[in-house]
Amino acid sequence: MESITGALGPLFLLILLGAVIGYGRWPGENFWPQMERLIYFVLFPAMLVGTLATADVNQVPVGRLAMVLLGAMGLFGLLLWHFRGWLGLTPEAFTSVFQGAVRFNTYVGVAGAVALHGSTGATTAAVAVALMVPVVNVMCVASFVAAGTLGGSSLGKSALALAKNPLILACLAGIALNLTGIGLPGWSEDTVELLGRAALPLGLVAVGVALRPAALLRLDRGVVATNSIKLLLMPAFVLLLVWIVGLDTVSRDVALLFAALPTATSAYILARQLGGDAELMAAIITGQTLLAMVTLPLWLQLVS
Repeated sequence: MESITGALGPLFLLILLGAVIGYGRWPGENFWPQMERLIYFVLFPAMLVGTLATADVNQVPVGRLAMVLLGAMGLFGLLLWHFRGWLGLTPEAFTSVFQGAVRFNTYVGVAGAVALHGSTGATTAAVAVALMVPVVNVMCVASFVAAGTLGGSSLGKSALALAKNPLILACLAGIALNLTGIGLPGWSEDTVELLGRAALPLGLVAVGVALRPAALLRLDRGVVATNSIKLLLMPAFVLLLVWIVGLDTVSRDVALLFAALPTATSAYILARQLGGDAELMAAIITGQTLLAMVTLPLWLQLVS
């Protein structure tokens, strides 16, 4: 347990540091929204491009990893939609519960993989991001469409946003540079690497800044359902799939890590833009992030 907590502990401390900074609203109201844009549009894409463009992707069992991660995400998405009547939620609330169950915090996932397995973990995590980000974004936008919370114009904007998603574009660029053998020539590799190094610590602090402790006062059936799926049922199902397909140790740990991650803080922005329940989304994000500080090390310890 000590090795896992030793690897993940600094990540959680950075998130808590961000929560303190966010509570104090330092250095100003407009600073962190702009910083988040820099991380999302420049630093994190640079890290993904740098990792995928130069990595030996052949060491990652892409097909089996996709079966595990996309299979679990798709199954629980369908189950949640099937039982939406039993939950008794408004369409707006259901979209937030859906996002809470299937989305994942990319910053925490990649940082955790690097902390646990170094460069090999980073490569496997980058492949996981390339597999999951396009699928989860389509699933979440489809949930808003099916729930009827957005109109035709919003649907068009959502489709355009998917096509321009910087993480998707970065994954495609990194894979293309790898497959063509171009890689990152000259000074570009060192430049991209330097940008990528800044992504994870700043991203983790930004996760903490985005937390809303006051939102924890909201506790209802939707919160319990989405937290149970994301932090308990999905990791358990992924472990079953990992055993069935026989993943190696690094791929197993990364698959379990991504399955047990708290939901993405960007889900709050999507909830506001597409007519979801933003207050419920804030409660889910905050609660899952804090709970994951306990559940995530326990899941990893279980398979270590």
